[in-house]
Amino acid sequence: MTLRRGPLLAVLLTVFALVWFGPLDYRKLVKPDEGRYAEIPREMVASGDWTTPRLNGIKYFEKPALQYWATATAFTLFGEHHWTARLWSALTGFLGVLLTAYAAARLWGPAAGFNAACVLAGSLLYVLIGHINTLDMGVSFFLSSAIFAFVLAQRDEARPRETRHWMWAAWALLGGAVLSKGLIGLVLPGATLVAYTLWQRDFALWKKLHLLSGLAILLALTVPWFVAVSLANPEFARFFFIHEHFERFLTKAHGRYQPMWYFIPILAVGILPWLVSLLAALRRAPAMDAAHFQPRRFLLLWIVVVFGFFSVSSSKLVSYILPLFPALAALIGWQLARMEVGALRWHALPWIPLGIVAMVLAPAVVSFASPEVPVALYADYVPWLIAAGGCLTAGAAAAFVLSWRGRAHGAVASLAAGGLLFAQLILLGHDSLSPSNSAYHIAQRIRVEAAADIPFFSVNTYDQTLPFYLKRTLTMVSYKDELGFGIAQEPEKFLPDFVAFERAWQEAPKALALMAPRDYQNFQIQGLPMRVLAEDPRRVIVSKP
Repeated sequence: MTLRRGPLLAVLLTVFALVWFGPLDYRKLVKPDEGRYAEIPREMVASGDWTTPRLNGIKYFEKPALQYWATATAFTLFGEHHWTARLWSALTGFLGVLLTAYAAARLWGPAAGFNAACVLAGSLLYVLIGHINTLDMGVSFFLSSAIFAFVLAQRDEARPRETRHWMWAAWALLGGAVLSKGLIGLVLPGATLVAYTLWQRDFALWKKLHLLSGLAILLALTVPWFVAVSLANPEFARFFFIHEHFERFLTKAHGRYQPMWYFIPILAVGILPWLVSLLAALRRAPAMDAAHFQPRRFLLLWIVVVFGFFSVSSSKLVSYILPLFPALAALIGWQLARMEVGALRWHALPWIPLGIVAMVLAPAVVSFASPEVPVALYADYVPWLIAAGGCLTAGAAAAFVLSWRGRAHGAVASLAAGGLLFAQLILLGHDSLSPSNSAYHIAQRIRVEAAADIPFFSVNTYDQTLPFYLKRTLTMVSYKDELGFGIAQEPEKFLPDFVAFERAWQEAPKALALMAPRDYQNFQIQGLPMRVLAEDPRRVIVSKP
């Protein structure tokens, strides 16, 4: 990109921002993550306690507090909405695209930076996670930004002052990663540094880390909250550092075990529509250049470490490998910048038929219907999926034509636009299923009856989105799941079985309860006084009287 195209870049960035942030408020929050990570900040604002995270009024120590604080701040400034609940994920995702572009441009030139931004902004998994209220985009931003800052600091051409400043930035960003999701904010970068040192036999690199001042920055950012929450909750340290890190990694306690190869198809699908470009970049990235420090090799090792670490872990979720995507986008951006323009058309070509296949197969999604998610909801999803496939096809076709005509930047931008719209429409259309996977609709029907001073029981179940929409907590009955540790600390907030619930229900002059339809039928048989306020295939909400 030349300076003469500055206005065009400004227009593209504006359009990208509108497409990225515009849909945030459209969809209802879905369970479990979106409800959980909206409710914890809501309770922080309501209680005024920003030290001890609580979920449904119960201590919740599974993750650090940075995203909770960010979302609570958004709630305080702008109100409690869908878009403010998702703002942190969207903002860090957007900034991640910009920083990836900046790093790639500094390393390999403006064309590589532009391409890297397009690749990341159009990658299926990155776009999806950037618009879901979960912790993974925030930690991905801090980790990948720290890696880029490190690489920029260690460049051969970096002056000592520049190296120091970039390393300080890297240490601060690692602090953000630790406050986002814990010790992986140090383990993954540290393992990458060790692996690079051994591969390149570059032990002098350690002298340029600014360890003392960097550690001071890291500790100044992270220690205050860990000390404060530990003083307020002596049980925190053992649970957070031992259970949530070592036991999660080494055991199957969280029920998230998957085979070693689990992330291979996740990466292949998540990088769409850049899979062909990915294979080309990975093949050429290890090659050495004339410089002493090898940025491509370091980024490649980062990708391998992240992928390998979570592949051997006993706890796996789709979003865990997200931190490798910015580095992967940078390498793909470098590869695309050095290719012949005409060759780009072969990178775009496969996605034309794939988009058509997606359009043709979209109606088959109704086969996933079940008693909990009726056919009608999936039928409403079909037009969105057809439109998504159409956008992918159109973007790939435009990229094919533009690359044929020698328009490299236009081809890359078109394929990115197709990928971005493909992901956005899949996600927007998913709101068609919200009557089943969100409590929004049923909450609107009982809001008047669910005043904060009326007991509300969650019987043998817990819908993560219901407390957020009702702006109140529930009393758990029998069901613990992830709240088990917090319940053990405050057992008075929990009813252990149906007998205790029935006694509390009979004693209360007025009360409400959420339960599964089968449990409601059993209580009916027992003659427990209940009146149905609202119900759907997944749940029943009853009142007394």
